[in-house]
Amino acid sequence: MFFRSKAKAEAADEPQEEQGFFKRIVSGLVKTRKSLVKRVRKAIRLKAKIDDELLEEIEEILIQSDVGMETTLKIIEDLRLESSSADAPELILTRLKQSIEGILLKNERLFEVPADTKPFVVIMVGVNGSGKTTTIGKIAQKLVAEGKKVMLVAGDTFRAAAIEQLCIWGERTGAQVVKSEMNADAAAVCYRALEEAQTNGTDVVLIDTAGRLHTKRHLMDELEKIVRVIKKTMPDAPHETILVLDATTGQNALNQAKIFGEKSGVTGMIMTKLDGTAKGGVLIGLRDRFATPVLMIGVGEGADDLRPFNPHEFIEALFSEEEDVEEA
Repeated sequence: MFFRSKAKAEAADEPQEEQGFFKRIVSGLVKTRKSLVKRVRKAIRLKAKIDDELLEEIEEILIQSDVGMETTLKIIEDLRLESSSADAPELILTRLKQSIEGILLKNERLFEVPADTKPFVVIMVGVNGSGKTTTIGKIAQKLVAEGKKVMLVAGDTFRAAAIEQLCIWGERTGAQVVKSEMNADAAAVCYRALEEAQTNGTDVVLIDTAGRLHTKRHLMDELEKIVRVIKKTMPDAPHETILVLDATTGQNALNQAKIFGEKSGVTGMIMTKLDGTAKGGVLIGLRDRFATPVLMIGVGEGADDLRPFNPHEFIEALFSEEEDVEEA
């Protein structure tokens, strides 16, 4: 199963599948690993002891890897408190790994679809180009494969391409698609979709929304309207409001998380395109700065490359010593 409880995930006997995905994470994080961990390893090799100069160099590496100033200073302080000049420099790497893992484990949870909540309503938000529609399609594919009846709602009424893309995912997955004409009121489309979902036995409703810059107030206000209309139909919905973030945007993802969290009550985040950037360190900053959990990560184009975020798996892949091969 793609979405399951933590206990079931730990008990699941999927060694080959999990091993295969771990290799994809190792491969997907190659650029971030080179910009962060490999540079730290190199800095350590050139030092005979742990001193302020080494810690300052590691601080610079973390900042350049988009971990963020605030989080970087916290990590460096941890390393400083746990280390002395008598320690071998190699210990720094172990302590760095432990410090980052402690950040990633904060508020860890999986995306779950409760059996007693029907329909389970998920609204996807984010800026243009973050990968919302594709992510919705990948999630729908997994849920339908688990036997769930899924509805896709084309809440992005500004772009014909977004509606067409969602319809393609509907045909591909067998999920129902609710849409309207271009420039229709997105909130009205969502209202109509939820009314239908409550009467036709839909298990999960996945709502696409227009990509909007978090700096454009009128667009953020429109998003608030969509949420208000959803609550009129189902007072306890949306059950998840998921912010889709593009890892290649680096530190800008922190600003997006802040504004979308304030405006739309984000309950979880998905980070896409980790395989295409050296800025994957931003995920560490996100986990440190916000209580909102990272529910899934994307490390490739395929549906199987979107998976629940596993902090232990992520940190092991990030600190992996496997030979990195540049893509042709």
